[in-house]
Amino acid sequence: MAKKKVDDKNQNDDNTKNEGDNMSNDEEPNFSDPEGFVDDISDEELLGDILKQKPKETDGVESVIVVDGVPQVGPNRIEKLKSVINKIFVKFGSIVNEFYPVTPEGHTKGYIFIEYSSPVHAAEAVKLTNNFKLDKQHTFQVNLFTDFNKYEQIPVKWEPPEPEPYEGQADLHYYLLEPDAYDQFAVVTAQGQSVQIWQNTQPDPTVIEDRTTWTQTYIKWSPLGTFLSTFHKLGIALWAGPNFSQYKRFAHPGVQFIDFSPCEKYLVTYSPQGDPHNPDQKRIIIWDIRTGLEKRSFNPEGPSAWPIFRWSHDDKYFARIGQNNDALQVYETPSFGLLDKKSIKINGIRDFNWSPTDNVVAYWVAEDKDVPASVTLLELPNRNEIRKKNLFNVADCKIHWQKSGDYLCVKVDRYSKVRKEKSETKYSGMYCNFEIFHMREKQIPVDSVECKEAIQAFAWEPVGSKFAMIHGESPNINVSFYEVRVGQAPILLKKFEKRACNHLFWSPGGQFIVLAGLGSNGGGSLEFVDTHEFLVMNTTDHFQMSDVEWDPTGRYVVTGVSFWKTKVDTGYWIWSFQGKILKRINLEKFAQILWRPRPPTLLSEEKQKEIKKNLKKYYPQFESKDRMRQSKASKELIEKRAALMEKFQQYRDQKIKQYLANKARRMALRNNIDTDELDADSENVEEEIVEFFIKEEVTVLD
Repeated sequence: MAKKKVDDKNQNDDNTKNEGDNMSNDEEPNFSDPEGFVDDISDEELLGDILKQKPKETDGVESVIVVDGVPQVGPNRIEKLKSVINKIFVKFGSIVNEFYPVTPEGHTKGYIFIEYSSPVHAAEAVKLTNNFKLDKQHTFQVNLFTDFNKYEQIPVKWEPPEPEPYEGQADLHYYLLEPDAYDQFAVVTAQGQSVQIWQNTQPDPTVIEDRTTWTQTYIKWSPLGTFLSTFHKLGIALWAGPNFSQYKRFAHPGVQFIDFSPCEKYLVTYSPQGDPHNPDQKRIIIWDIRTGLEKRSFNPEGPSAWPIFRWSHDDKYFARIGQNNDALQVYETPSFGLLDKKSIKINGIRDFNWSPTDNVVAYWVAEDKDVPASVTLLELPNRNEIRKKNLFNVADCKIHWQKSGDYLCVKVDRYSKVRKEKSETKYSGMYCNFEIFHMREKQIPVDSVECKEAIQAFAWEPVGSKFAMIHGESPNINVSFYEVRVGQAPILLKKFEKRACNHLFWSPGGQFIVLAGLGSNGGGSLEFVDTHEFLVMNTTDHFQMSDVEWDPTGRYVVTGVSFWKTKVDTGYWIWSFQGKILKRINLEKFAQILWRPRPPTLLSEEKQKEIKKNLKKYYPQFESKDRMRQSKASKELIEKRAALMEKFQQYRDQKIKQYLANKARRMALRNNIDTDELDADSENVEEEIVEFFIKEEVTVLD
């Protein structure tokens, strides 16, 4: 408290008297402190709430980072240094400002300041570039500018932090522990975007989650089935766990397309129109799914087919074709920079695809004047060209890898004649070749299968070495099955003639295939075929069918009529793999159905073969479970019907009692005539005999 040094009480009274005299004379009051006044109240005590709002030196610099360990260069090399630094730090976001302190002679001082457009980008840059080795002599030490204030306030005496309460992560793979291995599927209803998650229990599927407006367009499962992605105006949301709680959000306004990396480490989002409120927002963003942070962004130039980037099987690399079809740009993770810091120059590259099991890229190059077209297999990261096949008279190519990576098929559309009209190239005399690469054999031999008819569809058997193709023109459409064997050319196994189909859908386990006619020309035809003996198990149809989906185990098939394709008879049907109809679900405005994928099995090939060999031992166990499940379902149905019957009987008895109680009232209203029975009033009953001519028989007597 303030203290005054006073001599005695009289002096205090004199001061009071003097003050009173001054006030009476209308003089201005004197608020200055008297001599010897000592103020021991701090500003924090007096104006604590106001001082909290006092601007600090570090306010507004949350997006600024400080980079130490930068090379010290002269004025003539500063621009080159800026170019190198910019390439490293621009990966994490848009740089709005940069400052290079220099000495009076113009030499850099060894540290710089970089400001990003967002604090999130600054934090990501600090996390990934701290201790980044530029060269042998220079290693970056990167900090946020706000860290200086934090380090200044470190207490002299250290106190251990209080432990935070543990929050366990939900089991993301709970659905794989289902005892009866029931699969899940998601159903989307249009115009309201209701999403239901069903479990394919027997005898009837059960709904386990039902939410309205869960997505604004459509949904997509991640490749291993861990996450469900939903689309929104402001970005993408991922859902996981037993209750489908929100796992992460990725802000990307206007996003329309997404793509997961095969191991679910990264997510690619694409907004074709971009964000009108943020012109600096890139249209393609690659995210880290676990952290939710942006790893790199791109702006594609010119029209591009989705997916623009394609991933290697192990998430180590992703690639795209250069803008002028003159290079293959391969990026590596987690740095997200170009492999070896340069593109692979390939003039005329048209398409490419990664092997499903190896870091091998197959790409094809169009013919140019006297240089023929070619298909090349390139091994990465060493860029070793392991096989090349030249092709002549090529109009187009399609690359099809077998799922196990043992074989590669390149469908080559060839021409007999070509002519150029203005800017268009027109081909005539078209026919097709299938070039089969044996990837596991020495020097990768190539076999060829020729087909003079138009090809409607092609598909490898997922497990096995067979492939199927639909060829010909309506009404003479045929389906041919081939098998590829080691050291031999492909062998024609079976040919089905005059089939009404245009799509092929193999079972995930192989052997079984559905020949389907989708769209207006297909008529909704369905043919279930066992390719072991090429037995047609069932031929049926689902009119106006737009989708066919196998479940991950290959036990069930779903066909659907989507509201996005047609407005009437929408819904989905569930079939067994043999083509037996199990359920017909007619659902108004049904839009989409997707089975939840399963990760690859952890069992070795030897163990799988052993299980298949001894499968008969498990038959009684499975049949017993099926009977119990069926009897349980029957018992539940009987109990349900009995409960309904009992309820009806109680209602009937109640109404009979009420009817009998009102008999006296009825008779009073009807002159005491009992009309409850038909013969109660015989005088008012008329009997009428009606004869009907039923049959006439004529018998001839000898």
